[in-house]
Amino acid sequence: MIRTASTNFRSMPRSTFLMVLVWGWFLIANWSSAQTTTGLVQPARSQPDRGLATPASHNDSRRSLPNDQGQVWQEYDLSAYTAQVDPAAKPEQALVDWILRETGTEAWFSEPFGLLSANRERLLVYHTPAMHAVVADIVERFVRTGRESHVFGVRLMTLANPNWRTKAYSKLQSVSVQSPGVEAWLLSKEDAAILVSDLSKRTACREYNSPNLMIYNGQSYDIERIRPVAYIRMAAGQPLGQPGDWANAQSEMGNVEEGFRLRLSPLLSLDGRTVDAVVKIETTQVEKMSSLWVNTPTVSEPRRTAQIQVPQTSGWSLHERFRWPTDRVLLISCGLVATPGPERRGILPTPVLPTQPPRADTLLLIDAKGRTNSTLAKTEPELRAGGLNYRGRY
Repeated sequence: MIRTASTNFRSMPRSTFLMVLVWGWFLIANWSSAQTTTGLVQPARSQPDRGLATPASHNDSRRSLPNDQGQVWQEYDLSAYTAQVDPAAKPEQALVDWILRETGTEAWFSEPFGLLSANRERLLVYHTPAMHAVVADIVERFVRTGRESHVFGVRLMTLANPNWRTKAYSKLQSVSVQSPGVEAWLLSKEDAAILVSDLSKRTACREYNSPNLMIYNGQSYDIERIRPVAYIRMAAGQPLGQPGDWANAQSEMGNVEEGFRLRLSPLLSLDGRTVDAVVKIETTQVEKMSSLWVNTPTVSEPRRTAQIQVPQTSGWSLHERFRWPTDRVLLISCGLVATPGPERRGILPTPVLPTQPPRADTLLLIDAKGRTNSTLAKTEPELRAGGLNYRGRY
């Protein structure tokens, strides 16, 4: 049979043979094109999917940073400063925070293009020469003045009556403040000492922290007096709408943190004559607990109820930056506000004579006393002891 086919193929005319070859090539070409369009054979993509970054090959040259406004790269050595501070405090972060306060955050996330990064050894900055001048000033203030801790007198006090201004007002120099309801003044150290002495003699005067703090230049110090106030948050159960769902219900307790948090971040100038400080205070006061009864029925007690409480709170906050000479004392009054640590009411209820939530004139005095040296030859516990007027509050 093969021989017969071969003989027939050889006996085929030349024109017919050429026609068979053409048709065979045409069929093979159409079959290959059909396989490609049906997805069996996919051509390699020469470009990545739209929206995805193209990975750079090792042969690509590194692109230079944009410097259309004269940006330059500069590295600043921080080791002389960070070696003096506890590593757990991340001292380089304080320097970055002060740079952002001085330059503004927008300067690093808009035009012109800039970079800011820091670790314990160095600060990396890429920006314009004008920005480098600001950064270099901040770095120098940290490195040259931050190798030794500084003593700051910080007193947070409250007075029931703001009439202390009557006697002291003529000695106060007003300072502009952005926060509504807050006033600030400068006074000499001698007048500040007399004022504190007079205020401490008042029976309604309360002091909430130790008067002396040791802070490394540029770092932040936190003072916190917080106590939890417990209340009945809810009656824990599964109220599915059927009797008996509350059979195992129990009262669930909650806590409200009452008190204050104070953060002070001072930065001295190179000559030590002025100080910049960021003051942040947040307070919360529990005014009262509003009690109400909710239904918690069971099979045996269909009219069963449980008591829950809703806390009524008030508070205020202050977040300001001040600059003043170190030979003066900064005095800040937050006005008649909720006290940072309200007095606890008596154990026995007095429904006939309801008491109002305590309000007081809250005062904060900040005094830069200088470096921790032989002139302040006291150990840290002695510095923190001070003459306090807690009156059994803490």
